[in-house]
Parts: sequence; structure tokens; C-alpha cells
Amino acid sequence: MPKDLHTDASFEHQDYTITRLPDADYEACRFLHCNFAGTDLSGINFTECEFDHCNLSSAKIIQTTFNDVKFISSKMLGLHFETANAFLFTVRFDGCTLDLSSFYQCRMKKTVFNNCSLQETDFTETILTEAVFSGCNLRDARFEQTVLEKADLRTAIHYSIDPEINKIHKAAFSYPAVLRLLDKYAITVS
Repeated sequence: MPKDLHTDASFEHQDYTITRLPDADYEACRFLHCNFAGTDLSGINFTECEFDHCNLSSAKIIQTTFNDVKFISSKMLGLHFETANAFLFTVRFDGCTLDLSSFYQCRMKKTVFNNCSLQETDFTETILTEAVFSGCNLRDARFEQTVLEKADLRTAIHYSIDPEINKIHKAAFSYPAVLRLLDKYAITVS
């Protein structure tokens, strides 16, 4: 049985912790000030949707489709994006809190993270070619076997990336933050 389709709809000030978001396909929809914290969004398809000032912390997103989805000023603590549908996975984050989230093995070429908190976020084996981390806090974020080729981290702060176990060819960094690439050597630079 095909799912219902919601197109060009706006959902405002909804608390989906009380009433579950219907299992449907959502295209070009806007969610504004909605609470999805701890809810199950598994199997739902979001295409060209926008989540603005929403709380999606600890939501289940197993096989959830995020195709050309924008998250704006949203709280997204502890999300496991590696469980989302990898097909057509394209997202953008502006002013979001993504602390303790995981993008393990996600393919995220050209993804933009703008003014986001990504503390203790896992980017292990993530493909972030040409990704942009503009004004992002990456304190204790995990980068292992991560592809950061041509990525822009010039305005990112508090990252620690080991160039020996990550691919950083032609990535852009700025001084003095670039010295964090030497963290593992415990050296002093004067």
C-alpha cells in the first residue's frame, strides 16, 4: 500500500512526542518549532524539506530518507545518521547543535555545516570531500579514516585531525588552528 504524500505543507509548533508524525512521504514541506525528540522517524521520506528551530534529539532515523534537506537552528543531539537511508542522502546544517551525533561511513560530499556545534561527533570513515565547516566547533569530534579532501575548515575551531590516518589532500585550514594537525606529536610551537 503506497504511503500518503504531503507536498508544500507547513507544520508549526507540533509536538510529535505526543502524537506521532504520520508515516508518509514529505516533499517541499517545512517543519517550524516542532518537537521530534526521542521519536521514531524510521522509514519516513523527506525530500526538499526544511526543519527550522526543531528538536530532533535522539530520534530514530532508521532507513529515513533525507534528500536535499535543510536543518536550521535545530537541536539534533545524538542522532545516528549512519542508520538513515544512504540513497540520495543530501543535507545542510545551519546553526544546529549536532553534539554526540554520528555520521559513521556516511557519504557527504559538498555538505555544508554552517555555525554548528559538532562536539564529540563521529566522522569515522565519512566521505566529506569538499565539505564546508564554517564557524563550527569540532571539540573532541572523531576523524578516523575520514576523507576530507578539498574540505574547508578555515573557520572551524577545536578540531584535532591526524593527517596520517585521514585523507586531507587540498583541504583548507587557517593559522593557528592548523597546528591542531600536530596534536598527536605533543610538540610545542613558538
